Amino acid sequence: MEKENKEKEGFHKGALTTLINERNELARIITIVDSLIKAHAKALKELGIDIEEEMRKAQEAATKKQKLEEKAE
Repeated sequence: MEKENKEKEGFHKGALTTLINERNELARIITIVDSLIKAHAKALKELGIDIEEEMRKAQEAATKKQKLEEKAE
């Protein structure tokens, strides 16, 4: 019984370590993506493009697509 508990303990500790590392990597990727979004938004603004209007259009399109996908299910 003791050996079985040690195996379970090892399994769960290993899983936690892996998941924590994955979460940290995801946070790193999100930081990079946010930085790229800001850089592109700044470039578009410098070109005179209304970022807020473009974002609103993109959000509306995404919402419409999601609703269509939900209806298809």
